[in-house]
Amino acid sequence: MITEYHFPTPVYIQEVSNAVKLNYYLEKNILQWQKEDPKGVSKTNVNGWHSATDMNKKHEYDPLTRELFNMQNKIFEKELLTDKPALGNMWANINYKGGFNRPHLHPNSLFSGVYWVKAPKNSGDLMLYEPRPGVQTTMPNRKKGKLPPELWRQVYYTPKAGTIIMFPSWLWHEVKPNESQDIRISISFNFLNILTLKDEREMKNLFGQNK
Repeated sequence: MITEYHFPTPVYIQEVSNAVKLNYYLEKNILQWQKEDPKGVSKTNVNGWHSATDMNKKHEYDPLTRELFNMQNKIFEKELLTDKPALGNMWANINYKGGFNRPHLHPNSLFSGVYWVKAPKNSGDLMLYEPRPGVQTTMPNRKKGKLPPELWRQVYYTPKAGTIIMFPSWLWHEVKPNESQDIRISISFNFLNILTLKDEREMKNLFGQNK
């Protein structure tokens, strides 16, 4: 019997070489940012702090954005994409004990992802959902055994400081509760088609929303 698998969902993972030094620097800056803006932004975060989404415009985070662009360029080359990537937005997340992020996706983007700055043990896995809605309508019974990854309905990634994960922005995902006694710090981001970014700027100019 021949088995073929179609419509795969790529998830890209990369370790940052200078992570220890970089994370010390990032954590220091993020905690200072939180001190200056303790309210932050309310999105999918529960019992946590979410920064403004203009992190990619702050030059103190350039060391990380360079790593993200290097990885994204490799992805575009691998997938034969002709678009030019643009880092549309980027933000920091701090999840306190019990903190989590509700299921969501990132519309109007090409690739989204996360970089873990500080990830204590049991601080909350990243959970990715099976993206095909029809699959969720049937839940067949299975015997005990090791199921091949091609048939998984959810995928869990344990956070590891110094790791970048990127995936298609249409993929539903969530962050499980932080069960550790320490904070969990991560940085999320969206890559857009650079033409889309230009269109958004033109629309804002057209409707006077750039003030």
